[in-house]
Amino acid sequence: MTSAYLRVTRKYVEKQNVTLSIPKDILREAKHLAVDRGISLSGFLVEALEERVKRLSEMRRAAERQRALMRRGLKLGTKGKAGWTREDLHAR
Repeated sequence: MTSAYLRVTRKYVEKQNVTLSIPKDILREAKHLAVDRGISLSGFLVEALEERVKRLSEMRRAAERQRALMRRGLKLGTKGKAGWTREDLHAR
């Protein structure tokens, strides 16, 4: 591994080579998209992966916040006791 300067993140990071098996049609389209953006295929894939990782990390944090909220419960002003019956709620 070597340190390299990535244009995408603007900081020094260690990189590691990986071997991927990508369907030819997707690879061809990815190459075209990279050329359109003026970046290498490797740079394009790094950007796509960073975006995906960021989005999934945000979703994981949001899910954890929701689970914590469910564990804690909401304050509904009832002090844990319902002041109504099912029949009261469904009376017509």
